[in-house]
Amino acid sequence: MDIANQMILFAKVVDTGGFSAAARDLGLTPSAVSRQIGNLEDRLGARLLNRSTRRVSLTEVGKEFHERCRDIARSVEDAEAMVATRLDHPQGTLRISATSAFAKAQLLPILPLFLAENPDLKLSIELTDREIDLIGEQIDVAIRFTEQISDTSMVARKLASNQRIFCAAPDYIKRHGQPTKPEDLADHNCLRLSTVEKFNNWQMNDGHSNVARRITGNFETNSSDALFHAALDGLGIAKLSTYLCNDALDDGRLVRVLPDYAEDASDVLAIYPNRRNLSPNVRAFVDFLADQFGKVPPWEREKRKDKTAA
Repeated sequence: MDIANQMILFAKVVDTGGFSAAARDLGLTPSAVSRQIGNLEDRLGARLLNRSTRRVSLTEVGKEFHERCRDIARSVEDAEAMVATRLDHPQGTLRISATSAFAKAQLLPILPLFLAENPDLKLSIELTDREIDLIGEQIDVAIRFTEQISDTSMVARKLASNQRIFCAAPDYIKRHGQPTKPEDLADHNCLRLSTVEKFNNWQMNDGHSNVARRITGNFETNSSDALFHAALDGLGIAKLSTYLCNDALDDGRLVRVLPDYAEDASDVLAIYPNRRNLSPNVRAFVDFLADQFGKVPPWEREKRKDKTAA
């Protein structure tokens, strides 16, 4: 036993009146307690207790030492109580990192509900599509997509499936024509994401087979939000998540390119450093998102409702 624990044990012996009472409180044997106090006295080179067959009493130096030990014991109890209080319910500050487009379109709109359910919690959110170091940057939880995950030591919990489709502005199609097969993309300006190279290897599945196309073009950006707006402005063909482009497709600002093809290779994930002793802040936030998005995320539910109504 280290000296700090021996000091706490010594305070317990004195405060409870002896080895037997301290042993009962701590679930030890009286002989084990006596042995540790003896080891403490040997370490210090001083007798702290006078022992008899019925009781123990403090020596002069033991009285002074006991005051210091009792202060340490109280500090440990206070620290344990503080942690227990913090673990009682979500409170304090939760630091979140989320990709810009997903945060603006899907995360920020539901945060008022989360904060209403957790009034003692504050949120600090960084919007970025770059690769992050959760531990080094002291991020509690990050919202990312499958192809953005490079550190396999992190815990990844799936929040929603993410379907991506291929889109362009009607004006672009009018000027350059509608591709009819994946190979035709070689003759088109395809918009690239500079931060995640895997993103630019388009996996195109028609329900029967998968075609991979390494796309090229004269425009790239570090944000999928910027890809969306570049497609709206007629710069080229973009691979876009349905959570981002469904409204633009409905109102005609975008049209699907190769409508028989889609990409389902990416999920929306919550990333955090460790599953063990997960903080109530992270647990509450991740559980909330999983409940909100569910097996069928809200942006896909609306499309299914429209198809059913039609």
